[in-house]
Amino acid sequence: MVAPQWVEGLQEWNQALSFLRLDLLFRLVLAAILGGAIGLEREVRGKAAGFRTNLLICVGAALLMELSIGVAALVDPAQTNADPARIAAQIVSGIGFLGAGTIIQSRGSVVGLTTAATLWVVAAIGMAVGARAYVEAVGTTILVFIALIALSRVEESIVRRRFERRVVVVMDMSPGLLGAVREAFLEAGFIVKLTDVEREPQHVVASYDISGSRAQWAGVVDRLIQMEGIHKVTQI
Repeated sequence: MVAPQWVEGLQEWNQALSFLRLDLLFRLVLAAILGGAIGLEREVRGKAAGFRTNLLICVGAALLMELSIGVAALVDPAQTNADPARIAAQIVSGIGFLGAGTIIQSRGSVVGLTTAATLWVVAAIGMAVGARAYVEAVGTTILVFIALIALSRVEESIVRRRFERRVVVVMDMSPGLLGAVREAFLEAGFIVKLTDVEREPQHVVASYDISGSRAQWAGVVDRLIQMEGIHKVTQI
């Protein structure tokens, strides 16, 4: 009599566990861990979409993917055309709106593209977890960390070597001197654009936007101040 009662109790316990959907809970927790890890890196860097945002997006995408697969499995394919990819497509579209909100245009430059791309890939990680593609989700998270941490340092190193300034040159009103200054920047390897010229009673004040190697800056300044008719070179 003991064995049947034990078996019956085990069956009831299994039914209770099945009702709690511990497998789904595991997937949601995994999505929270992966999305939260990426969000924590964004939070440390002071980005608009930080820890909670990335965590919620990843968990939400995993849950929606789970519901999409579950609904498609419940219905009869002969009676209803249930496609799990429909909800997945809507997730991608919805994340696009969130990503657009993180992109800010300021002074002619666009910032926030990396944050928007991070939200997009975090949603993809959540969808992978919801689709039981755990290896793909974890592997993608590792790649995202490499892109956000290791590659950002490489990018910062390149940016530090890059020199972008507005240079104001005070010169005589001599024919061809504006073009000579421009040629000096070009020969030093800079990209140069004459943005403003102001004529004063005795001088001409010209503004140039330049970009190039920081190592070439000292050399081009020496060349400019040695040119006849150049009185002052100032970087802003």
